[in-house]
Amino acid sequence: MIDKVVASAAEAVADIPDGASLAVGGFGLCGIPVALIQALHEAGTKDLETISNNCGVDDWGLGVLLADGRIRRTISSYVGENKEFARQFLAGELEVELTPQGTLAEKLRAGGAGIPAFYTAAGVGTQVSEGGLPRKYDAAGNVVVASEPKEVRRFRGADYVLEESLTPDYALVHAWKGDRLGNLVYHAAAMNFNPLCAMAGRVTIAEVEELVEPGELDPQQIHTPGIFVQRMVAAPGVEKRIEKRTVSGRS
Repeated sequence: MIDKVVASAAEAVADIPDGASLAVGGFGLCGIPVALIQALHEAGTKDLETISNNCGVDDWGLGVLLADGRIRRTISSYVGENKEFARQFLAGELEVELTPQGTLAEKLRAGGAGIPAFYTAAGVGTQVSEGGLPRKYDAAGNVVVASEPKEVRRFRGADYVLEESLTPDYALVHAWKGDRLGNLVYHAAAMNFNPLCAMAGRVTIAEVEELVEPGELDPQQIHTPGIFVQRMVAAPGVEKRIEKRTVSGRS
């Protein structure tokens, strides 16, 4: 039995080098690995490539790394809600690979399943498949890096584009519960991207709200088996922010 628990978030991310690629779980501000991101920020790690549905907000999540210029490239499907992200992209400071959301999910799942590439209908007939989608500008606003054309094949009378899977160096995920063997259970909407990132990362690091002993989790309720997780840290009481608070007015 391998106990995968480490003493702190700082220890958990200590070996992530400058220039590493990271898959980061969560959706918006839901289910993001806040403790691990903050530890990485405090470590001063830079020149990162992130793979995440979005890139946090201006002062939270991956937005903290972005604000300090620690991210050089990101693969994402939704990049709203972050003014600094837009500024860096348009100023030529950040390379961005925009990917349809379902395609991004499948790129991670396929990577974790050992599938190098797959065909999908998403993006056929657009710059996603035909190329030319801006990925990086220079300071004058000229496109200096654009997407390349992708292979398109016809199956059963319809066109599909070839997409390569993702296998990043590390994955950072947030789970509700986890045992010392690395088995993880996510809560509600935190299922978004966390299980997929956990599968795809060559080294997966999980923060868990509640650490339990082996045997306490119902095997039928486990979302990520411990075989996908290399280390984990207990992170009880992590702050959970609301991205957009909506309240009803007085009648």
